[in-house]
Amino acid sequence: MKGIFPINKFSELRTPFYYYDTQVLRDTLSGIRTEVSKYDNYSVHYAVKANANPKVLAIIRENGLGADCVSGGEIRAAVKAGFPAGRIVFAGVGKADWEINIGLDYNIFCFNVESVPELEVINELAAVKGKVANVAFRINPNVGAHTHANITTGLAENKFGISMQDMDYVIDVAQEMKNVKFIGLHFHIGSQILDMGDFVALCNRINELQDKLEARRICIEHINVGGGLGIDYAHPNRQAIPDFKKYFTTYDEHLKLRSYQTLHFELGRSVVGQCGSLISRVLYVKQGTNKQFAILDAGMTDLIRPALYQAFHKIENITSDAPMQTYDVVGPICESSDVFGKAIDLNTVKRGDFIALRSAGAYGEIMASSYNCRELPQGYISEELA
Repeated sequence: MKGIFPINKFSELRTPFYYYDTQVLRDTLSGIRTEVSKYDNYSVHYAVKANANPKVLAIIRENGLGADCVSGGEIRAAVKAGFPAGRIVFAGVGKADWEINIGLDYNIFCFNVESVPELEVINELAAVKGKVANVAFRINPNVGAHTHANITTGLAENKFGISMQDMDYVIDVAQEMKNVKFIGLHFHIGSQILDMGDFVALCNRINELQDKLEARRICIEHINVGGGLGIDYAHPNRQAIPDFKKYFTTYDEHLKLRSYQTLHFELGRSVVGQCGSLISRVLYVKQGTNKQFAILDAGMTDLIRPALYQAFHKIENITSDAPMQTYDVVGPICESSDVFGKAIDLNTVKRGDFIALRSAGAYGEIMASSYNCRELPQGYISEELA
C-alpha cells in the first residue's frame, strides 16, 4: 500500500494530517457523472457535512454537483467554493433565524423544512425581506435502514422530519402562506447503506405518498431522496468507487417518477469517503500484560468515528514491510474510548512509522475537535504533494 502514498513528502509535514487522493476523488465524481447523464431529470447535490475542506469542495464544484447544506456555515462554505446558490438546498431540524436569513439572502434553491414552527419562521423572515422561499417538506417515511442506530434517520422514533400522517396538514398550511412556495418532498433514511433493498423500500413509500397526494390533485415538482449510499471500508483499494450504477438504477426501476418531476440526490460519504486517509506517526510501542499497543499521535480528536459508534477503518503501516504482528492501535487522548482498532495485524511497528487510517475522507477532518487543547489536523490534497 505504500506506493499510493508519497511518504517522502509526508516526512516534511506535521502529523497527524488528512491526505486526500484527488485522483480517487475525480474518478468517483466521473462515475457519478457517467451514471447521472443517463437520466434527464436527475440532480446530485454534495452533502457538505461529509467534508468541507475548501480544496475538496472546489474539485466537487468543478464537476458540476450542487450542494446540500445543514447549517448557515455550510451555506457560506458552499458559496465561497463557487457552488451556484440556485443549486443549494438547506436541511436541518433546527435552523436558526440567522441561518435562514443567509439562505434567503443568497436566494438558495430550497429549504428542506422539518416542522410547522420552522415553516412559520421561514414565512415570517421571507416576508420581512419581500421574498418567497421555496420549501420542500422532509417526510419521515418510517423506513428502517440496515446501518448503525446512530446514523439511521428515517424511523418514526428519530428526530428528523414530519410524520406521514401530518403531511397533508403541513402542505395545506404552506399553501395558505404568502412568502413560501411548496415545491417538493424530501426524504433521507440514513447513512452507510449498502443494501439496495432499503432504497427500494423508500421508493415504495414515496410511491404511496405520491398517489395519495395526486388523489387530492396535488402535484409535486421535486422529489429529494437524500443520500445514504455507503462505501467499502474493509477494501478501500479493491472498491474505491461505490456502485453508482446499481444505486441510480434502483431508483429508476422502483420510483414512479412523473415526467415533469426532478429527482434530487444528496450524496456525501460515497463521494469523498475513499479519497481520504488520516496519516499519523507511531509515538510508542508499548508491551502490555497480554497484548501490545501501537500508540499514535492521532486520536479521537482527529477521527472520532471509531469512538463514537465503533466504526471500522482499515489501518495500515505504510512505512514497514516487516512481518506481521498484532496490536491494539490507540491514540494519546485521556479517554478509554480513544481506540482505533483492537487486535489489528500490521507490519511490525516501530516508533516513527507512518500509519494510515483509510476511508477517512467522510466525517473525519470535518468532525475533528480541540479536546485536550489539541490542534486541529491539517488537510492536504495529493496535487500539493506531487
